[in-house]
Amino acid sequence: MKKLTDLKDLNRMANTLRQDIIEMLVEAQSGHVAGPLGLADVAASLYFNTLENMDPENVDNPDRDRLYISCGHTNPVWYAAMARAGYFPVEELKTLRKFGTRLQGHLERGSLPGIESSSASLGQGLSIACGCAYAAFMDNKRYQTYCVFSDGELDEGSIWEAAQFAGHYKLQYLTAILDRNNIQIDGYTENVMAKEPIDQKFEAFGWHVIDVDGHNIEHIIDACKEAKAIIEKPVLIIAHTIAGKGVDFMEFDYRWHGSPPGKGGTERSPKPEKQGDEALKQLRTLNGKIDNVDCC
Repeated sequence: MKKLTDLKDLNRMANTLRQDIIEMLVEAQSGHVAGPLGLADVAASLYFNTLENMDPENVDNPDRDRLYISCGHTNPVWYAAMARAGYFPVEELKTLRKFGTRLQGHLERGSLPGIESSSASLGQGLSIACGCAYAAFMDNKRYQTYCVFSDGELDEGSIWEAAQFAGHYKLQYLTAILDRNNIQIDGYTENVMAKEPIDQKFEAFGWHVIDVDGHNIEHIIDACKEAKAIIEKPVLIIAHTIAGKGVDFMEFDYRWHGSPPGKGGTERSPKPEKQGDEALKQLRTLNGKIDNVDCC
């Protein structure tokens, strides 16, 4: 898997992933759009820079870093990243959610190479990642275990059990990345169930906490490097993201949580039949902006 080090290349990759997401969902006419668009910079940072010993030709390398996706409904961005990284053909992205496809509505272990665990019920991924990180400790392995989970999952008690477990056993090779986009399917997170102060809560369980702009790839990569240097503590990276990032009529709006282009609609949205084209137009225009600035 080719590693990207130039920030412009990484930002272009994130924008490519966003375009893939829109094209996949327009074709499927089903699926989630806001969360995947918001996580594109995190996905590009992980797959194309941070994850070590990851190879589509050797997916069972015992020394590979592990990546667990707890928020399985954000799978369009992870499918796009895996395809662009060479795990399966990019053309297969258009089969998302179709009968018989390998790209089902949630990530499924065994359906595609490189998926570490199945995901459906929210709140489970962090516990699975804790088990993996604890196994690494028992086996005296030094691979890093990553878990991406969503802020809506903080409503689940299983998240806090996992946080307590990781802190108690000082799982220093565990890095959790929280997608803090402030939305969930029923509304804005603080209205559904107050979650702050997230940093202090995890610190109380014995975690080291890092806050980053979830759309600044340089900062995301630096945070992951810092996490690997922390001794005897698990690390939580709170990635502050914008739901629907890159498409102005979707940004910050929880009503786009589970509605694909063509099936959603708000007072500021184009007509349903034009939503996909307008979203792609906005994202394709970003490429020129990326090329003409030193850091995005």
